[in-house]
Amino acid sequence: METLLQSHARLTTDKAARYMTQLARHWGHRFVVTFDETTARIPLPSGDCRMVADETGLDITVETSGREGLARLEEVVADHLLRFAFREDVETLGWTRAREAGRIDPQRVRLGQGRG
Repeated sequence: METLLQSHARLTTDKAARYMTQLARHWGHRFVVTFDETTARIPLPSGDCRMVADETGLDITVETSGREGLARLEEVVADHLLRFAFREDVETLGWTRAREAGRIDPQRVRLGQGRG
């Protein structure tokens, strides 16, 4: 069983609820989307997207298995969201990835030369 990976981004805007609702309605024609004034959940074929809107911005969390799948999901969600937010002068979203607790990614570990 593959571990689920998460990634988080925040779009700073005073139109967070508007963009979240637009995206939820857009994907609601193809998927079983749930949303209200401040939250949305969009189960996409490649993973899950959850959003929380407040007066200063929109928090986005995507979750899927595998790094390649996560990168693709980040790209798809950001591309769609930024099309609705084209007036915001934002070209990309800055994603922060979360790892499963207790796991170490050996590719990211750097061993030092020791202290002399």
